[in-house]
Amino acid sequence: MDKKSLSERDICTKFITPALRRASWDELAQIREEVSFTNGRIIVRGKLVTRGKAKRADYILYYKPNLPVAIIEAKDNTHSVGDGMQQALDYAQTLDIPFVFSSNGDGFVFHDRTGTGAQLEETLSLHAFPSPAELWGRYRAWKGLTPEAEALVLQDYFDDGGGKAPRYYQVSAVNAAIEAIARGQERVLLVMATGTGKTYTAFQIIWRLWKAGRKQRILFLADRNVLVDQTMVNDFRPFGAAMARLSTSAKTIERSDGTTEELPLALDKKRRIDTAYEIYLGLYQAITGPEERQKLFREFSPGFFDLIVIDECHRGSAAEDSAWREILEYFAAATQIGLTATPKETRYVSNIHYFGEPVYSYSLKQGIRDGFLAPYKVVKVHIDRDVTGYRPERGQRDREGDEVEDRIYNVKDFDRTLVLDERTKVVARKVTSFLKESGDRFQKTIVFCVDQEHAARMRQALINENADLVAANYRYVMRITGADAEGQAQLGNFIDPEASHPVIVTTSRLLSTGVDAQTCRLIVLDREVGSMTEFKQIVGRGTRVHEDTRKYYFTLMDFRGATNHFADPEFDGEPVQIYEPGEGDPLTPPEDEVPVGDDGEPLAPEPGEGETVVVVPPDISFPENDYGQRKVYVDGVAVKIIAERVQYLDEYGKLITESLHDYTRKALKKRFVSLNAFLKRWESAARKQAIVEELEAEGLSLDLLVDEVGQDFDPFDLICYLAFDAKPLTRRERAANVKQRDVFARYGTQARAVLEALLAKYEDEGMLNLDDPQVLKIPPFSALGTPMQLIKAFGTRDDFDRAVHDLQAALYQETA
Repeated sequence: MDKKSLSERDICTKFITPALRRASWDELAQIREEVSFTNGRIIVRGKLVTRGKAKRADYILYYKPNLPVAIIEAKDNTHSVGDGMQQALDYAQTLDIPFVFSSNGDGFVFHDRTGTGAQLEETLSLHAFPSPAELWGRYRAWKGLTPEAEALVLQDYFDDGGGKAPRYYQVSAVNAAIEAIARGQERVLLVMATGTGKTYTAFQIIWRLWKAGRKQRILFLADRNVLVDQTMVNDFRPFGAAMARLSTSAKTIERSDGTTEELPLALDKKRRIDTAYEIYLGLYQAITGPEERQKLFREFSPGFFDLIVIDECHRGSAAEDSAWREILEYFAAATQIGLTATPKETRYVSNIHYFGEPVYSYSLKQGIRDGFLAPYKVVKVHIDRDVTGYRPERGQRDREGDEVEDRIYNVKDFDRTLVLDERTKVVARKVTSFLKESGDRFQKTIVFCVDQEHAARMRQALINENADLVAANYRYVMRITGADAEGQAQLGNFIDPEASHPVIVTTSRLLSTGVDAQTCRLIVLDREVGSMTEFKQIVGRGTRVHEDTRKYYFTLMDFRGATNHFADPEFDGEPVQIYEPGEGDPLTPPEDEVPVGDDGEPLAPEPGEGETVVVVPPDISFPENDYGQRKVYVDGVAVKIIAERVQYLDEYGKLITESLHDYTRKALKKRFVSLNAFLKRWESAARKQAIVEELEAEGLSLDLLVDEVGQDFDPFDLICYLAFDAKPLTRRERAANVKQRDVFARYGTQARAVLEALLAKYEDEGMLNLDDPQVLKIPPFSALGTPMQLIKAFGTRDDFDRAVHDLQAALYQETA
């Protein structure tokens, strides 16, 4: 056997896998081959969506299911034994795997990321691969696990038998939390971007702790009914009869499989608690309140719960005087796990101060890079009055007849203290135009407004702009805010992928977080968002990928400059501890002390503005004007759009501001260095469509530019024009040139008729299917004879292919 002639897969089958078997690795339970652990980045350019290549490990070795301990990168034997190590180390860091191997079938290079061995990296023979017991012994020593802690760490994950497996980052988060608790850590923080499955991750943590007998009384806290209800019937369903809801209101809810279930209650009508359950789920606002009689949590003894899991802990627990913090401190003896997408870190409040540094973080950026979360396109719209401000004319009176105060009003005033109704109409008109131009007026849309009154006016403006669709179904546009019972009743329909209405919803803060709007494709920001925490939550409303409805990206339409947060170095960065005040210290850091991060680099603290109120729970409402100030309504003031910019995500995920034309031109010139190089490539391609497919695979869709260049040009002329400024010829002009040269004269009558029909088809539709013999099965060719008869008119199949090639060469003969 010539080992160097074997493929990489042969090397795995004949050498690496046998070496693992000899080392006592169980092929069924402990060895997984060709493990794809990411989905491949979603790349968006205009309306074109492509996926990058998923990351795939050749081998991952597990001590137990979902407890990975080693990774192997294989190469064929033309490589040296360690050539795969750098790639393997990159994967190991992502997957949080400590032991890393590279092999070419001759042996192994072993890298110990724990640093506990005698050498960091060493070469092993094929017969010296370490056994599961040996690697687990190193792992246990590295983690400092006692026998009791080890028993907890080895507790099985829940497996429903249906093949659902946690994603790699969920495994890392669950294992990190379990290991921290096994070592005695009582406060645990997990940071996971919106849409990455925090609730499912929490379920697996709770399940393992519960099944291991370490935590028997468990409280899961959220701040929305919909979160508690959906959690009970979906992710937490395996807890079955051991689980109940801390509520007096009976509720029947639909499960993800379409069946319904009545949720068990742990409270009777007199708010007496049934303490027979083990898993309790509840709303913060349902078990506490400003008055002592509302503090239901005090009906439990302080030591009743062993474990408390706090969903979206950034909102309340970070503030020391919050109601949420009061609950956590009452049950201080319990282990507490905080889940958040956006850890709150400012000079004023800190949840890291309470929970400690995160044991695991998975960011929005990483989720998009891995292809689990949807990327976004940003449309920035600038309104003249926002940019230049508005100063009333002398004696200008408002709708009530009062004189408008003479000063310059700007974007901070609009819809808070001064209302320009025409501005609202302009925004509604632009949103409607965007939906119309997109070709899909039924894409789920959230419009974030300044307050509930602004949301009501925006609803009305959108209704008037979409009168045709509202006439067909009045729920096409709805307001969903804290004080709107009718709107809140439609929240479930809005987030349901199967429900067509509502389509457009206006809100102030109610939908900014906690709502799993999987099919939301458009987010409109018509209010300032001062808080980075809230901004990340708003962006999170669109980050779910929903493949069933082909939702792979979303659009942010920004009228107020809120997306300037993208330029903030803190956007989607790792959480940082800015200041940790001791007892009696002021909340603001000393002026002579520069805050630094873990790496010792100075950090810029976020401003505290806008961080007090992040979400309005369903049963709490703001007053009509959040600022308690009478709004001034001024009619008849002209408002117009003065600028619009579109930003695209490039292949590196960076937002770039340039036209699709310019972007495509740069990309084409990278691929084809000169017009001559392109012409040679085009001429040599047996299938012209193959070139177009290659470009599309790289995210370059020529179809998206036909509106800009012209509908009558085929890909050849689009490329010549876009990349090299060559004058394009229309399909009609190219067909006419071929006819003038009479290039069909040498063929017989039937063959000439086929070529003339092909030329006519090119003139109407383009070149993409000329070289496909299947085209001969459809009109007008089917009227000329069968495909076999038509091909025989040229002689042989090769003669037919040659005639088509000559026709294409004649078509592209004139190139300026």
